[in-house]
Order: sequence, then structure tokens, then C-alpha cells
Amino acid sequence: MLRRIRYNSPVILTFALLSLFALVMNRLTGGVANMRLFSVYRSSLRSPLTYLRFFTHVLGHSGWQHYINNTLLLLVIGPSMEDKYGSGPLLGTMALTAFISGLVQFIFFPGTALLGASGIVFMLIILSSLSGVKSGTIPLTLILVAVFYIGGEIIDGLFLRDNVSQLTHVIGGVCGGAFGLVTANGRRRKK
Repeated sequence: MLRRIRYNSPVILTFALLSLFALVMNRLTGGVANMRLFSVYRSSLRSPLTYLRFFTHVLGHSGWQHYINNTLLLLVIGPSMEDKYGSGPLLGTMALTAFISGLVQFIFFPGTALLGASGIVFMLIILSSLSGVKSGTIPLTLILVAVFYIGGEIIDGLFLRDNVSQLTHVIGGVCGGAFGLVTANGRRRKK
């Protein structure tokens, strides 16, 4: 019989809770929290918040639906990836994904702001498709996910004009793929 609830995926669950906290803070401040802390955009390099936002923009969301869409996928895929790769390495990959997508936004898109965890979610999607990597093989699931998700994002980025950062999704996918391949190579060498 089940008697207690276990905090089974500390990185993923903490990320989801911090994102919820950011959403509530944004609501309570009338949007100021997202602009000051949870969005990345071109700002003065003299401000310490500029560097913080390279990482914290992934916690911000434009509203409840944006938060739910990202968090549901995060909670479905994330715990198994945290279990497989470990909390520390997964947290490091999430931070690297946030930093790279934030830096790209800062440098190449000075007139817009970026927020949301979709880059992290895409990183986890590609990482999960790499879970079955065996020596000398490429999983068909990776190819299909890359074609459908990443290819779709590239096409959408070229032809759609919406408020979705398809480039962030691609960056997340590349980070997940790189981490998965490097980790798979490291595991093979140890055997």
C-alpha cells in the first residue's frame, strides 16, 4: 500500500515549481517580474540582471497555458531522463541550454524578449530519443524525432510569423543531442 509521496525527480520538480513561482510573481507584479527577471533581451552589460536573465528566462512564461504546455512535457519526459543521466548532469545541460539560447537571443534579436522552458523541453525530447543508443548505431527514433520536431521547427521558423521562438527549440534539440551523444560515448568507453 502506498503511504507517502516521494520527491522523485528533484531537478525537474524544482524547475517546475520555480517556474510556477515565477508565473505567480509575474501575475502579482503586473508583468514586472517577467521583464526584470524572467525574460532575456538586449540590455546593458553593466547590469548584473543581464547575466542572471541568460539563465532565468527559462523559468518565465507568458501565462498559465504557456506554463502548462511546457510543464506537462517537462514532467512526462524529465524524470526518466534525470533517472538515467543523474540530477547533476541534467541540471548542467539545462543550464547550458538556457545560457546558449539566452545568449543567441541577446546577440541576434535585440528588439525582442525571450521567455519560457520550451528550449529545455526540446532538449529533453531529443535526449530521450537518444536513450537507446548502442555502439555503432543511430536509433531510428532519433531520426524521426529530429525530422518531425526539429525539421518542423525550422520550417515554422522560415514560414510562420508568430510569437514562438523556433530557434530556441532547435538550440534545445541540439543541446540535448550533443549531451546524449557525449554521454553515450563516455559510457561506451567505460565498459
